[in-house]
Amino acid sequence: MNYTYTFCFALGGLWLGQLPGAVVGGFIGFMIDKLSVKRHQRYTDVDGFIEPLFALMGAVAKSDGRVSEAEIAATERMMARMNLGAVLRQRAVASFNRGKQPEFDINPVIHALHQWVGMYRARALPVLDMVLEGVLAGGNPSSRKMTILRQLAQTLRVSDMELMAMMAMKGYVWQADERGRGSAYASGGGHYVPPTCDSQEHDPYAVLGIAVDVDDRAVKRAYRKLISRHHPDRLGNLPAEMRQRAEVRAREINAAYDRIKAQRGFK
Repeated sequence: MNYTYTFCFALGGLWLGQLPGAVVGGFIGFMIDKLSVKRHQRYTDVDGFIEPLFALMGAVAKSDGRVSEAEIAATERMMARMNLGAVLRQRAVASFNRGKQPEFDINPVIHALHQWVGMYRARALPVLDMVLEGVLAGGNPSSRKMTILRQLAQTLRVSDMELMAMMAMKGYVWQADERGRGSAYASGGGHYVPPTCDSQEHDPYAVLGIAVDVDDRAVKRAYRKLISRHHPDRLGNLPAEMRQRAEVRAREINAAYDRIKAQRGFK
């Protein structure tokens, strides 16, 4: 435990009120140090999101009626990348199976993920990316899978445009129809077009979540906003898997921005 606040408040109390002031100040500082430790543990403890994450992934996989082999394989790969020990892996598997049950309620686990993320919005994106991997594991996602994904995004305060940008990084591009023009998720307003076999590069404008005809200032503003939220340094001490996802996202965003700059000729 770090006693920085304890020392500083005790020193300040000593200066203001001699020994009694030092005692009171030290106690106040100690309580602040104690709360800081609890807050740090809350946001770095991998246990805090394992069960809700894999329960939600189980619900996503089962949402269209059948859990495919591809979805099971994707979940197993994620467990392997997260380097879960025997106990945590057992809990993850049990949570995934629980999420597959017909009457499973996704609201408590989405709320649990929201509580784990807390006020650190940058940490919401790797969590959402993990669930997105499950959503896309079986190919072009069903409307039910996308509904669950959007509910999670809204709860974690990730906008539709940011979610569209994340989908674009996977090669999926939103195609709006007449009713959906101007609104990405208007009822019946469009659909995602899956990546084709000959897709070589992602649309850089879709990756930044902007239209092709925006001005240079809007491009720069969108880039700064995205890179600040996806930058690994804003995640703190979190599991390596989440940090790696943030690093991949940051590279995608930088690459998209570089392509747009080269096309437009600005620095």
